[in-house]
Amino acid sequence: MTLENILHRATPESQGVDSTSILAFVNELDQTINEVHSLMLLRHGQVIAEGWWSPYAPHLPHMLFSLSKSFTSTAVGLAIAEGRLSLDDPVFSFFPGETPKKASDNLKAMRVRQLLCMSTGHDQDTLGPLMQRRPHNWVKAILALPVKHKPGTHFVYNTGATYLLSAIIQKVSGEKLIDYLQPRLFAPLGIQNATWETCPLGINTGGYGLSVKTEDIARLGQLYLDKGRWQGVQILPEAWVAEATARQVSNGSNPESDWEQGYAYQFWRCRHNIYRGDGAFGQYCIVMPAQDAVLAITAGVEDMQPVLNVVWKHMLPAMRPAPLPADAKKQAALAHKLAELAFTPPLGKPAPKLARSISGKRYQLDINASGMQQLAFEFTDQGCTLTLKIADREQQVQCGNGAWMHGMVHLEGPEPSRVAASGAWLTPDTYAITLRLYETPFIRTYTCRFTGDTVQVNTTGNVSFGPKEGPTLVGKLLEN
Repeated sequence: MTLENILHRATPESQGVDSTSILAFVNELDQTINEVHSLMLLRHGQVIAEGWWSPYAPHLPHMLFSLSKSFTSTAVGLAIAEGRLSLDDPVFSFFPGETPKKASDNLKAMRVRQLLCMSTGHDQDTLGPLMQRRPHNWVKAILALPVKHKPGTHFVYNTGATYLLSAIIQKVSGEKLIDYLQPRLFAPLGIQNATWETCPLGINTGGYGLSVKTEDIARLGQLYLDKGRWQGVQILPEAWVAEATARQVSNGSNPESDWEQGYAYQFWRCRHNIYRGDGAFGQYCIVMPAQDAVLAITAGVEDMQPVLNVVWKHMLPAMRPAPLPADAKKQAALAHKLAELAFTPPLGKPAPKLARSISGKRYQLDINASGMQQLAFEFTDQGCTLTLKIADREQQVQCGNGAWMHGMVHLEGPEPSRVAASGAWLTPDTYAITLRLYETPFIRTYTCRFTGDTVQVNTTGNVSFGPKEGPTLVGKLLEN
């Protein structure tokens, strides 16, 4: 059966939601949260509001981080339905050649179920030690770590556990997780061009590394809201959806925290009997069963709880049981707001005389951990062409003057990133360049202060798993 993969659009009022409530919600996100990148709200299966803060856009993927886990969980549910594995299969049974010779009783007791609900018995996220040592074989490295608690008795958020689920899917299916999901989930739901990072052995990372569009996040949420059915076809067993989204373990007792309402199978339980998948820096797939609604959000925020607070504040009381009278004026005001969402390029002062004297000059940087070796600036009325030499790769970035200019840049890793760049003079001797890596949560700002024949470069980021500020780099002017 061929499925229609279009998400239909409707006015908020036709689905029982006041446009003014959505407008208040978007305004608060825009004014107080600051770095929300996109949102899509569905009610009764209809898209009633959607918006992207330019340069983020509907056709662009966004890095999901741990929201990837909910897709991995879905793959496990599909594999169980196909009889490829069960929740009670021992984890070590899938990896006979990679299990320690003297496996502990706790490791032997670990089941697929405990990988799903983060109760493996580890006392810390196994991804941390993995990233420190960077082993070639991640499965072997994780299985070698101590399992200090009896599996099923201790919750700890464990991205390495989700990686093991990905490895298990590859073991039982003979194909990578992303390829396994393609005909079973992505194609039926209309999710196209998904990408997923892999480990050195070619296994998808599972717990992070997936990139899809905002609408694709909403599609996953709608599948779960509809108990595994997509446009009348049962894609995922209804019983699995119920179990995968139910509280499986306790993870705290703070009634005000949406991170302490219990954990399911790679989904978080929320207040108000809501559940969600989420990822670092504000990637959300929020499913509201009582309201028959789904909300997808991408962002680049440090604290994720305030975003949920704003959702509960505005959206829960806005959901009415019956359609509301049409109101063209309210709908037009909401549509105008959603259409004009944008991040303003950095504004600065007129270019000083210094810009002409350093234009075209090249600076050699001291050896540094970032691998940045040289910088050069070419100033025009339209902005600046920044030439970067990083790890012996020379590249140019066009930085607009009061505007975003789009390009590609290699900052780290093997693949280039799409970037929107803009620059501004902050003072007569200081030029700041802002790079929005708009398929990710990340923003990089390079503040360059020129003194004589030297430049000092300070790098800052909006969000990071480590320090947001890098060490000051010093460059010396090279003779032509």
